[in-house]
Amino acid sequence: MAWFKRKEKGITTATEDKKDVPKGLWYKSPTGKVVDTEELAKNLWVSPEDDFHVRIGSKEYFEILFDDNTFKELDAKLTSKDPLKFVDTKKYSDRLKDAMKKTELKDAVRTAVGKSKGKDLVVCCMDFAFIGGSMGAVVGEKIARGIDYSIKNKVPFVMISKSGGARMMEAAYSLMQLAKTAAKLAQLADKKIPYISLCTDPTTGGTTASYAMLGDINIGEPGALIGFAGPRIVKDTTGKDLPDGFQTSEFLLEHGFLDFIAHRKELKNKINLYIDLILNQEIR
Repeated sequence: MAWFKRKEKGITTATEDKKDVPKGLWYKSPTGKVVDTEELAKNLWVSPEDDFHVRIGSKEYFEILFDDNTFKELDAKLTSKDPLKFVDTKKYSDRLKDAMKKTELKDAVRTAVGKSKGKDLVVCCMDFAFIGGSMGAVVGEKIARGIDYSIKNKVPFVMISKSGGARMMEAAYSLMQLAKTAAKLAQLADKKIPYISLCTDPTTGGTTASYAMLGDINIGEPGALIGFAGPRIVKDTTGKDLPDGFQTSEFLLEHGFLDFIAHRKELKNKINLYIDLILNQEIR
């Protein structure tokens, strides 16, 4: 009977002999669907089971938008300072170092220029992994410089937002970026250079209140959370129950805040189509 009864109590396998399942082999979507991570990556990080768009960062978006994933990053070494010597549960300077080490990013946005369907395109893409994609002075400056590059070289500009809002550790410095980026986008519009804004999950706070909603064309990813304040804050402020799907891309499209919803598989074609239409040039 020993073949199915334990003869000795406790776990007897030595620690070095134990077999662990490597992390990241499977992804479980919010609807409970389990997907192989490798298959998910091949599908542009969209669950083939339920079409759920998994959050991705600038690395993945650049791979999607630029031909052969070939691009030049602009202002790659720009990093944040701590002018206010801010401290909450830890020093802001230490938080920045930890975020850089953990994410291997310099800040919450990256700017790149490369060919997309054969023509030059500037893409600014936010990374939620870096302090919640919060918007500080460096984020505003890199976006402004990206717009300057677009103006100087007459290249269409794409902004991909994914942010929890303004970075509280920089206080007024952070809030100033709303006006700064909006002013730069006005200069871009004066030069009649197309600006496409893509709102991904989540796009909230000062980001929504500035550049994310100022595109010539405003696009959302399916199911993305887009809004200024969170649903709980809105409900507490208004004292009313919120409608189903409040602050999703689909709700905003229905109520006129977005022009289109673009599936990630169609993103490259859609963005370039809108640019061609705006410029009244041959469709690629």
